[in-house]
Formats: sequence, C-alpha cells, structure tokens
Amino acid sequence: MNRENFVQLEGDAVVAFEEYGDPNGEPVIFCHGWPSSRTMARLTDEPARDLGIRIISPDRPGISRSSLQLNRKLADWPRVIERVLDHVGISQFRALAISGGAPYAYAMAATMPGRVRAIAIVAGAIPMADLQDARGLLPLYRWMLALHRSQPQLLRRLFCMARPILALRPPVRLRPLLLKMLMLRPCDAESLRDAAAFEAIFESQRRAWRGSVEGVMVDAQIYALPLGFSLEDIHVPVRLWHGKQDRAFSVHLAEEVARRLPDCTARFIDNAGHYSLPIRHMREILEDLVSA
Repeated sequence: MNRENFVQLEGDAVVAFEEYGDPNGEPVIFCHGWPSSRTMARLTDEPARDLGIRIISPDRPGISRSSLQLNRKLADWPRVIERVLDHVGISQFRALAISGGAPYAYAMAATMPGRVRAIAIVAGAIPMADLQDARGLLPLYRWMLALHRSQPQLLRRLFCMARPILALRPPVRLRPLLLKMLMLRPCDAESLRDAAAFEAIFESQRRAWRGSVEGVMVDAQIYALPLGFSLEDIHVPVRLWHGKQDRAFSVHLAEEVARRLPDCTARFIDNAGHYSLPIRHMREILEDLVSA
C-alpha cells in the first residue's frame, strides 16, 4: 500500500502520493504539515486499516518527489487534488489535515463542497495573513513571518543554510538530545519517544528538505498570504481537534477559528500538544471523521 505513485499534471509536472490503511476503505485525503511530506501519513496506517479507511497522501508541489511550481497559491491545490482523485477513481472523499495541512483542507472544503464530505483539522495552522496578535504562535513562526515581510531574501538565505542540517538523519542514540533541544512540552516529548512516531514525524520533514529548499520556501510563503476565501463560507462539516498544550498554535487561536466555521465540532484536549495529539489520538480522530 505504501508504494510511490505519480499523477501527471500540466506539462511535465507530476504530483507524488502514497496510500495507507485499507485499500478498499472509505477514502480520506491526507494533508501533511510543514515542513513535511506525504510519509507523515504513516501515523494513520494502523488505525486506518483497522477502521476500513483508505488514506491517500500526496506531496504538495515542490515537496519531496512532486514537481516544483514557483509562485503557486493555495487556490491551485483543489485542481491538483481533482487530478489525484480522477487518477484513483474517487468522486467523494473526506480530508484529514495535520498542522500546516489545515489551509489545504479548508481550500478543498470551500471550493469542492460537492466532493468533500467532511474534514478533520488536527493541531491546525491558523490563517496568519490578517493575524493582529501573533503572541499565540510559536516564536519561530513569529520570527519567520517578520522576516518574510521585512527581509525575504535573508529568510531564503537562512533556509539554504539550514537545509544541509535538516535533511540529515540523526543517529538513533542522539534522539533524546534532539528532543531536549527542541524544548517540547512534556506530553510531546513523551509521545515522540515512540520510534515509529518519531520516524513518521521527522522522516517526513527530512524528505521535504531533501527535495529542494525552493519547495519548502514556496510552501512556507503560502501561510503568510490570504486564504482567498472566508472560513465563514465553509459549510462542509469540520471536526477540529486541538491540544490545550499546543505551542505552535495556541488553543485560544484555535478556539477563534472554530467560532468562525459554521458547521464545526471542536474538541480541545487536555494534556495534548502539537505532536502528541495526532500521535495519541489518531484512531478516535479517524473514527470521528468517517462518522461525519
């Protein structure tokens, strides 16, 4: 089920995807985070098999094995997904987005309401273009937003400098040190001590960086741009899950997003952070999504 597949786009461009879970199950498009790639969906594989769910996980353009598309916008994503759906023979589907995948799930729900049955947003990135108070963001994200607006060329140079390090796979013996350096919430650090979860999260990040720094940079820039639609215009059912200990996007920002969505069932989970929420709760997240 995890074999790499390709879908032809316009010209010579391709989008790469993999499948997880039950090949004959209810179809769910997986939207990976940032910086990340399609293999983040390994988190879903076992519970999706048990629940009869087919996970289809594409790399976004410029990420890992998908062709780079400079100057792409969020509005381009639904057309990419339509090509993937036509390739695999699916008409209607649900979507699961983790962290930075959230805007992509919202875009599909806003522009493809006849095909999208429901979406689940897990530790989701919030719309940042018009954010008035950035204190609820991870400090790294605040810093990147400021540089994107004031010194974009400096930000690009920093991305280029970071790539050789972030594309490396650290030795297993150094994982405890890495987790300590990341200054994670205790719940997140504990969850990432599981070897399979660690690999799903960090190998997907390494694949993104190994693809190209331009792809990671273009993917990042989209978060600083307006969505191109209003959350209030999304009438597809939304299942929003957010940890109360999330450092990347504070629970207060998630609560604000939930209030804007017309058909949203929100769950704010005690003792759950940005990583531990999808790692520990994936089975109930998927079960809830396919019931919508």
